[in-house]
Amino acid sequence: MMYRYDEFDRAVVETRAAQFRDQVRRRLDGELSEDEFKPLRLQNGLYLQLHAYMLRIAIPYGVLSSDQLRGLAGIARDFDRGFGHFTTRQNIQFNWIKLVQAPDIIDRLATFGMHAIQTSGNCIRNVTCDPLAGAAHDEIEDPRIWAEIIRQWSTLHPEFAFLPRKFKIAVSAGVEDRAATGFHDIGLRLVTGRGGEIGFRILVGGGQGRTPRVARMLATFIPKRHILSYLEAVMRVYNAAGRRDNIYKARIKILVDDMGIERFADAVNAEWHHVRDTATDLPQAEHDRIAAYFTPPHLVDASPVPSVLATARRHDAAFARWMQQNGLPHYHPGYANAVVSLKSAGRPPGDASAAEMEAIAALADEHGQGEIRVTYQQSIIIPHIRRDALPAFYRAASAAGLGGGEHRLVGDIIACPGLDYCNLANARSLPLADRIFRRFGDPERRAAIGRLQLNISGCINACGHHHAADIGILGVDKKGVEHYQITVGGRAGEAAAIGRIIGPSFAEDEVPAVIETIIDTYLASRDRDESFAAFIARTGPDAVKEAVYGNSATGPQARRGGQHDLA
Repeated sequence: MMYRYDEFDRAVVETRAAQFRDQVRRRLDGELSEDEFKPLRLQNGLYLQLHAYMLRIAIPYGVLSSDQLRGLAGIARDFDRGFGHFTTRQNIQFNWIKLVQAPDIIDRLATFGMHAIQTSGNCIRNVTCDPLAGAAHDEIEDPRIWAEIIRQWSTLHPEFAFLPRKFKIAVSAGVEDRAATGFHDIGLRLVTGRGGEIGFRILVGGGQGRTPRVARMLATFIPKRHILSYLEAVMRVYNAAGRRDNIYKARIKILVDDMGIERFADAVNAEWHHVRDTATDLPQAEHDRIAAYFTPPHLVDASPVPSVLATARRHDAAFARWMQQNGLPHYHPGYANAVVSLKSAGRPPGDASAAEMEAIAALADEHGQGEIRVTYQQSIIIPHIRRDALPAFYRAASAAGLGGGEHRLVGDIIACPGLDYCNLANARSLPLADRIFRRFGDPERRAAIGRLQLNISGCINACGHHHAADIGILGVDKKGVEHYQITVGGRAGEAAAIGRIIGPSFAEDEVPAVIETIIDTYLASRDRDESFAAFIARTGPDAVKEAVYGNSATGPQARRGGQHDLA
């Protein structure tokens, strides 16, 4: 079902935990200055934010067992303020950590097979993956196997521990790209070659931040047996040629820009010539050993459309809406994958209380296979649920306050912690996310709008993925006052695209009305069943820009009252 740490993994984690405990002791005793301690704590996922330390814990490719989630709930309850925050890299963060307790948390994580290694620093970060991996209806093969292989190859890799900048890899194997591979330093897409052999399409140089880029094609097909040697070649070229004199120009996307994709590919192929067909390539026996951990679950036969499910949809409108949005296809016709939304009024997107984590673990045990997936959209997926059990699943989730059917609707907001927590932010993200959610508070209205991704970043670092959203909101500092810039037309899937700015920024209290004006313009002007993404692709940003700003270059329509009162 899922990978479990072997003796080597446990030894690495336990050794690192002991080292970190000694490093914290020396910092508390004054033997280490903050400047000396900083690189050590970052190697263990510990950040110093505005109000406290934040600990980022690795969830490799977003997969958790129910017991691990209960363990995280205990950490939230015992060491934080009762909450954890699921991130866009499928990790979890605790935002109110005391330095003196950090080693105890690391030790406790080790007891249930988790750690914080390489969740920060200029190294290869947590490898992300399709959250439906191994349960999807459209995948070539299970990409978790390859995410785990890359995790083992990259963890504490001595050559890549101090790269020019942080490095992010994503793996996807479905027809639909559910891992946003186009916005990663390296995106790996499992594909079938002309002769039927399965291999990888390699994308390189994607990313967001102040210089957003969609990744470019580096190789159309690399056989699976060579993937590690090819990744090694890419990393060596970046490590040797990437800039280290300017933090803003140190990512691989800048190197690809400077060299050009053809010259970069030539450099990679020249390096690959030296490492291909060497010990760097993966032995088949090692692949098979790792793959054995990911055997499909035993699923009993079930009717593809059980009568209990059809009856529930007819008689319960709320369940029907939830099922429409949050019930995802499964490779077995009698099963489904269910999204548990962590988006609702009064909740920071991605936050879950200790009690909610325990409730999710119980849902996975009772209705699934004891397995939980974290999505980069900051929600949870429980795979392998019998379709005839979905009404009971929905009732249990609703009883725990987790029955929102927000998946891919306007309420499914991705937001960074913003100025409430982060010392890099220009503006708050969380209060604005809540105001927008309440502005579209009617679940029937959200469903009628249809698929629309709205993301918020508190600064240009774009941790809220605003570049990749249908509607993106970026916090900016305007003469010491929080303002927000709006983009439209971003996409994170197969046809990845960067959103375009519609015009001058807005004050916080203006933004909900501006968003409503944009959406009302879409609803009034769309072709039948046309998605927001298709509408913007057809019209460009001009239609919504005119609706928002009117004929004035500087005075938004929303500032003159707009179509609705401000929230």
